[in-house]
Amino acid sequence: MINKTAMIAIIGRPNVGKSTLTNKLTGDKVAIVSPKPQTTRNRIFGVFSHCDTQFVLLDTPGFHKPKTRLGDYMVGVIKKSVADVDAIMLVVEPIDNVGTQERMLLEHIKNIKVPVILLVNKVDTVKYDSLLPIISIYSNHYEFDAIIPISAKTGEGVSKLPEMLLKYAKPGPQLFGGEMTTDQPEIQIIGEIIREKLLICLDKEIPHGIAVEITKFSERAGYGGDSEDDNAMIDIDAVIYCEKKSHKGIIIGKQGAMLKRIGEYARTDIEKFMGAKIFLQTWIKVKENWRESPKAMRNLGYIE
Repeated sequence: MINKTAMIAIIGRPNVGKSTLTNKLTGDKVAIVSPKPQTTRNRIFGVFSHCDTQFVLLDTPGFHKPKTRLGDYMVGVIKKSVADVDAIMLVVEPIDNVGTQERMLLEHIKNIKVPVILLVNKVDTVKYDSLLPIISIYSNHYEFDAIIPISAKTGEGVSKLPEMLLKYAKPGPQLFGGEMTTDQPEIQIIGEIIREKLLICLDKEIPHGIAVEITKFSERAGYGGDSEDDNAMIDIDAVIYCEKKSHKGIIIGKQGAMLKRIGEYARTDIEKFMGAKIFLQTWIKVKENWRESPKAMRNLGYIE
């Protein structure tokens, strides 16, 4: 029986593995992942239970120096996320120095006096002997509640976290019911899955100026009914926004090959997520400098 809850924020620089960790702990794909920086743009709630406690993870965007209004929004999301939580997990690379971004995050945290667990991620990429200097350097820089080496990718060390996080739980009813693993609506997750495939398939500069809007989500007869229907289908229309006409051509690719590839990858994951066949249609529209437009950002869900 759930009678305690704990809100845990996951923070760190871009590409450090925060979303991979969120997915590993929840046992579900609630956050998209890619090798590109700034993949996560909004705060995402991931939910899982252990013993008598429901944990709500706040997966946040990577902390970076913003260059656009969208970047300002993402940094603001991080600061709001750590303001009212029971504990923070700071995820870092296995590098033997405290970087500028980590210093800035710790300086901000120090002022709000929230317990911090340091997670040294990607230990599968280094020798264990190299971890001791890293742990020593961070220990001398900040008084962490704990320092734990993990690999969010392989799961090494991750299984220890739920038991360790129990001490931050407070009495109270579960915030999310049933088997929920995230607070995100289906349409938002579908849009993010499409954006994930764009991030993976496209050149490194283009994805920063891309956003996805789901304009149609229609269930055909049979889907969601009492009996199984092999012909059940969900129709999804998605608009992919980019900032330059030249980017539109790159996204479409020669004779439409790139867009077809992206659509196939996305459809596979969406069908797995929805448990139904998908008919996905995509359109590309140019919306110049949308990352600097409060109205455009609000329409795309990036301003609270």
